[in-house]
Amino acid sequence: MAYDADVIVIGAGLAGLVATAELVDAGKKVILLDQEPEQSIGGQAHWSFGGLFFVDSPEQRRFRIKDSRALAMQDWLGTAGFDRPEDHWPRQWAEAYVNFASGEKRAWLHAQGMRFFPVVGWAERGGYDATGHGNSVPRFHITWGTGPGVVAPFERRVREGVARGLVEFRFRHRVTGLSRTAGVVDTVSGEILEPSGAERGTASSRETAGEFELRAQAVIVTSGGIGGNHDLVRAQWPERLGTPPEFMLSGVPAHVDGLMLGITEEAGAHHINRDRMWHYTEGIQNWNPIWAKHGIRILPGPSSLWFDARGKRLPVPLFPGFDTLGTLEHIQKSGYDYTWFVLDQKIIGKEFALSGSEQNPDLTGKSIRDVIGRARADVPAPVKAFMDHGADFVVEKDLASLVRGMNALTKEPLIDEAELRREIVARDREIANPFTKDLQVMSIRGARNYLGDKLIRTASPHRILDPKAGPLIAVKLHILTRKSLGGLETDLSSRVLTEGGEPLPGVYAAGEAAGFGGGGVHGYRSLEGTFLGGCIFSGRTAGRAAARAID
Repeated sequence: MAYDADVIVIGAGLAGLVATAELVDAGKKVILLDQEPEQSIGGQAHWSFGGLFFVDSPEQRRFRIKDSRALAMQDWLGTAGFDRPEDHWPRQWAEAYVNFASGEKRAWLHAQGMRFFPVVGWAERGGYDATGHGNSVPRFHITWGTGPGVVAPFERRVREGVARGLVEFRFRHRVTGLSRTAGVVDTVSGEILEPSGAERGTASSRETAGEFELRAQAVIVTSGGIGGNHDLVRAQWPERLGTPPEFMLSGVPAHVDGLMLGITEEAGAHHINRDRMWHYTEGIQNWNPIWAKHGIRILPGPSSLWFDARGKRLPVPLFPGFDTLGTLEHIQKSGYDYTWFVLDQKIIGKEFALSGSEQNPDLTGKSIRDVIGRARADVPAPVKAFMDHGADFVVEKDLASLVRGMNALTKEPLIDEAELRREIVARDREIANPFTKDLQVMSIRGARNYLGDKLIRTASPHRILDPKAGPLIAVKLHILTRKSLGGLETDLSSRVLTEGGEPLPGVYAAGEAAGFGGGGVHGYRSLEGTFLGGCIFSGRTAGRAAARAID
């Protein structure tokens, strides 16, 4: 029986494009499958903010940030918390990835035309001791062009492969099975869905127009996200994170359903660490949604006061931007699945960024003029649109009116004005002199020691109830689904392993399907923010390994 291609790649997201591009460079013939129409090429990466994890980069050095491979590895291991026998390969992937991020990663991407915003961001600041969770220094490098700018060089390389006759796109092909010949997984079968003109991210038809069966020497699985499948998220929700939320927003389109993980398991793959997951706690309902339950994440600076559903400040160090999963655990054990930011216009204008390529038209469109315009604006236009139209925003001149607006957005009027005022006034008193016992105020002042934060990410310390800083703003925050941190177990060549630890013949995995490497390179928590780096590194590894392995 003849092969239809050297390699079949399942999933045309970032990891699939990277793997295919590497196979093209090796002169291999590839069929690239995806259930969505061609207009959704690039998958979830297209919608991302485009942040990448670099260590000791030129951008860091320009801002006098002293980073090193040793410091990054210390942070990675302190954050991951590897503690299981099945963390054998994830830990090795972590070592390899930090080596990549501190080595050739930036230069390799730069050579392909990618450029980076000069100010380095500081994701997941931690707030514990030196060996605990968090980035010790800023490492979040925003790609010029955001998510589309990350996808572009790999899409270009793949389309060059199409022009050379090495790559064949098969969109609207939904995989339902993997099967073997002589013990090797070499057959991919499934359904051909009817053509769809659905715009990127919107729901496409699931009506079938036929079936397919294709054979290749190797199969690379790069479809594995679960964030659009809330039932699966709840089914895999771990007890350590409390009760699964009754209401969640989706940070990814509905077609991110996790079904390919189960299909690969049925073929013999070992799916590990499925209870490890990453969901954001600062989700807001998109006033102009693209997909169902479309949520946007606020990327906050450190100054907003964070209150639980009853109006109590979240405990140290659960400040905005410090510990995503620590905050998620606290929220889900509180009996409610929403929280509040309380701030003022001075803070929102300086500190609020919104995650997503469509929420950052200046960076996505590579417009220096618009970036300068954003920096000069009292409130950036995308944020102002949410203030004006967002269902989760309350904007008022005085605290009494703010509390009435907050209580109007919930089933029960849980916020007591006197208690909320007491908390805010107590915090405001700590601003009066350079000494404080309030660790959040210390963190604000510490953030401003970094020039990048002082310039564009952290408002100068001030009293929130100062009328000159107003109006007052409250934002109701929801849980926003994003990533599974577990996945198909793989060795350092991206070969998928069976439960017994042996390679599943013919099968490789990359991206979220592989837990971004090994079945969970991030462990329990992530330092990265956007997960694009893991897609790039594991996709590159899988493509190169598959190319070496076949005739």
